[in-house]
Amino acid sequence: MSQRLESAMLRAQLDSAMLAAAVGVDVKTVNRWRAGRVPHRRTRLEVARVLNESEEALWPQTRPDLAAGAKEKIDIVGYAYPFVFELLPDAAEIIAQKCRNGAQVRLAFADPDSAHVAERDALEQMNGTLAGRIQNALSMLGELDSVSGCQVGLHSVHLYNSVFRFDDQMIVTPYLIRARGYQHTAFHLRRLSSHGIFSSFADQVEQLWGSVAPYQQGVTHGKTA
Repeated sequence: MSQRLESAMLRAQLDSAMLAAAVGVDVKTVNRWRAGRVPHRRTRLEVARVLNESEEALWPQTRPDLAAGAKEKIDIVGYAYPFVFELLPDAAEIIAQKCRNGAQVRLAFADPDSAHVAERDALEQMNGTLAGRIQNALSMLGELDSVSGCQVGLHSVHLYNSVFRFDDQMIVTPYLIRARGYQHTAFHLRRLSSHGIFSSFADQVEQLWGSVAPYQQGVTHGKTA
């Protein structure tokens, strides 16, 4: 179900029939949107206007692909983030091609064998599955760890957010207590100066990267995973 659309309709005090009449579609079409279908862009814009929301707020999956536009720098720091490779099956090849074109890429995952992963697992009530999610994400990297310009590493740091940087844009997801990854909020930041929030998170990535241990595909702590 499209919870964002549902919430916007509640705020606007519109049901399916009322929204359908306002944008000139059949009520069954609106119900399909509520079930998860994404409308065509012209219709999305009209719905957003009627509900006094932005298109991106109602359907975040329609946002521009930041990874596709990055040319110089990609930094991803988090615990597992397997969704990057699950939602985009050729993500590893896309990232590899970025490196071949001169981009610098750094991917930091949490060390699945570290104590802080077990603590995070308990905090998010994941029933012992976080380490496996990390291993699963690592298994989808292909040969990225051996591509020139791409660095893959494991960290043992308690994180309070994940950072996804693509040149001068960044998605930051602060962690919420007892919430799983997909439930965390996300902030879209742009670098407008050498100071500010963007630079603060960029500095955090640099500090964390200083303690990252290089990762070799299928090997953790010198042992085959």
